[in-house]
Amino acid sequence: MMADPILIDGGFSTELSQHINERIDGHPLWTARFLITNKEACIKTHREFIKAGAKIIRTNTYQASADGFIKHMGVPLSEAVKPIVDSVAFCRKAMELENRPDVIIGGSIGPIGAWRGDGSEYSGKYWNDLTSQEYMCLHRHRVEALVNSGVRLLCFETIPCSSEALALLDLLKQYPNVQAWLSFSCRNDHQISNGEIFAEVAAQCWKKGKDQLVAIGVNCMDPYWVSTLFKDLINL
Repeated sequence: MMADPILIDGGFSTELSQHINERIDGHPLWTARFLITNKEACIKTHREFIKAGAKIIRTNTYQASADGFIKHMGVPLSEAVKPIVDSVAFCRKAMELENRPDVIIGGSIGPIGAWRGDGSEYSGKYWNDLTSQEYMCLHRHRVEALVNSGVRLLCFETIPCSSEALALLDLLKQYPNVQAWLSFSCRNDHQISNGEIFAEVAAQCWKKGKDQLVAIGVNCMDPYWVSTLFKDLINL
C-alpha cells in the first residue's frame, strides 16, 4: 500500500520575492543573504508555506556556505555558520507563530555548484574534479550546523552527479540519527545533469543509503520528464 503524499513547501526564492523590495538574482548567495539582511521576510515566507498546508518546510540554506558568507557578506570566520543556525530558528519561529508544532523542518543542502553561482548544479561539470573526502569536507560544516540545531531530516537537493551524491551519503552515515532525501537535477528524461543514467544512479544510492534515506527523487527540471525517469527506475 502506498503511503499518503506529504506536502512540502515550494520554491523559497519565488515566495520570498513577494516579501522584499529588491531582486533576489544577481547576487552570489541568492536567497541565503536574507538570512542576514531580512530575517522577518524569511520567517514570513516560511509562514506562508505553512498556511498553504506544508507538512515539511526547508531551511533557507540551499546556497548557504561559510565561505560564501565570509566572502560576500563580510561575516567574520568565527560567525560564518551562524546564519545556517539562524535558518533553523526562523523555521521554528514560523511554526510557533502559526501554532504548528507538527511541521517538520528539513535542512536544505544544495550541491557545490549552488555555492559557485555558475549554474554548474545543472551541468555537474565539476563531478570528476573532487574526491569523496573533498566533497565531504566542503559539505560538513552545513550538515553539522543543521544537525546541531536539532534538524533530523536533511534535504540533499539538485545534485548533478553520483560522485557528490555518494559522498553526501557517506557523510550522512556519520550522523546515524538523521534521515535524508536525495534529489537530482536532470538534463533529460533519462539522465542526471552530468550525463549519468538516473535509474542506475538512484539504485546505487538507495543501496548505499537505504537505512537513512526516506526518498530519492528529482527537482528543478521539466515536469514532463518525471514519469519516464521513474519508469526507467521501476524497470531496472
